[in-house]
Amino acid sequence: MKLLLDTHTFLWFVNDAPNLSETALALLESDHDILLSMASLWEIAIKYSVGKLNLPSPYEDFVTQQLLENDIDVLSVQISHLTVVAQLPFHHRDPFDRLLIAQSISEGIPILSADSTFDVYSVKRFW
Repeated sequence: MKLLLDTHTFLWFVNDAPNLSETALALLESDHDILLSMASLWEIAIKYSVGKLNLPSPYEDFVTQQLLENDIDVLSVQISHLTVVAQLPFHHRDPFDRLLIAQSISEGIPILSADSTFDVYSVKRFW
């Protein structure tokens, strides 16, 4: 099974934060194919650049290292994903999360997120 990580899930996992649920941690440590959206990488870059997110090393070094060490693949943004974004109701207003929701719907991939607002959309969310 493939799993799409929400941005906070990725950051909590790679930083060994206690915020992860037991279910989330078990799924992350299993044999599932783990994906991180290019949207999450963009969100991390923005937060890092404006000082809202501290990383233990420069952005590119940190991201590259964590993707390799944790065997996480990057999910590119496709026009089909954006088409779904254009049709989503505005239950969730965060543009990064809306794109993750669209990718989850479009690709049929469950999302690993603590954000229960995702549940109002037709996505399968684990936490």
